[in-house]
Amino acid sequence: MQALKNTDLFPIIIIAIITVIAFMVFWSVMDMVLLGASLSIVLMPLHHRLSARVKPHFSAAIITTGVLVAFVGAACITLVILTANTATLTSMFTIIGTWLNDPATNPITYGVPLSKTTLSAMLAKGTALFIDYQKTLIDNLPLILFKMFVFFFSLSALIFHGDWLKNHFMSHMPPLICEWVTRLSAVTVDTLYAIYVVQVAIAVLTFFISLPVFYLLGYGNIIFYSYLTAFCELIPVLGASATFILVGAYALALGDTRGVFILFIFGYLIVSCVPEIWIRPVLVGGRVKINPLIMFIGIIGGILTMGLAGFVLGPIMIVLLITSYRMYASDKKEREAAAAPCAQT
Repeated sequence: MQALKNTDLFPIIIIAIITVIAFMVFWSVMDMVLLGASLSIVLMPLHHRLSARVKPHFSAAIITTGVLVAFVGAACITLVILTANTATLTSMFTIIGTWLNDPATNPITYGVPLSKTTLSAMLAKGTALFIDYQKTLIDNLPLILFKMFVFFFSLSALIFHGDWLKNHFMSHMPPLICEWVTRLSAVTVDTLYAIYVVQVAIAVLTFFISLPVFYLLGYGNIIFYSYLTAFCELIPVLGASATFILVGAYALALGDTRGVFILFIFGYLIVSCVPEIWIRPVLVGGRVKINPLIMFIGIIGGILTMGLAGFVLGPIMIVLLITSYRMYASDKKEREAAAAPCAQT
């Protein structure tokens, strides 16, 4: 392989530094750019197929519109379901709030390792998200609309210009970097594809395996609770555990120890934790041949440290780090094998 010269390396370092600074400056919306970019990579094969029949800009517009329709449709369905079950949610939050405000209540007595202040703050966030969602949407409408614009603009622009940007970037890179980028891009695409497909598949799976849990619970509204669980699972920063914690707190406020047991064992441990700890890491890690435990650290660690952006960046960083090491070790072994006959002569 051709060695990388210092004169070739200097511009790359400058570009990398500027990129990092840009990420820091625009971090508040960078998660939308990253999600748009990652989804555009996943949808690029569809763009290639459509571009064979229509002009590329029409293809990009069709795909972006399709994603927008799916997003708006899912949001409208969720809002309709939340509105139809407002009374149920209001009753739950009211009972939990009354339980927390009771001076005789001590959550630690029930094995809850959280103070009343922390639980009250979590209850307020839940109220804003599930009951006062209309007010929350209105109060944050400018930011939400701007983030949506950034996401769909990034998605559309990168679908349309993605191939050109890749070719333009590669044409200005030294041969060694081009070779590494080409080899790493394949595993990156596989990882992103697995992340999105597995995320949707687990959300659907969560809906169905939640049904028997809420049936055993006996509170009624089985379809609603299961849908809410699947919806929370679809959002990486929430997860199915959000619903089980909410309903579990409601059962605890009612004094229903049987319900708490069902929600903790069958809901939290099985429905919520098993997919996150086992199914997701195995499916995503299996596609890129990485140990599921390491992939689990990448997925959960990324979400905990970077929020929504970490949902994509966490696994990608793990995959790129391990794949880069494997490539280096493989290339080193090949160079040593090639140099062995020369040394013998």
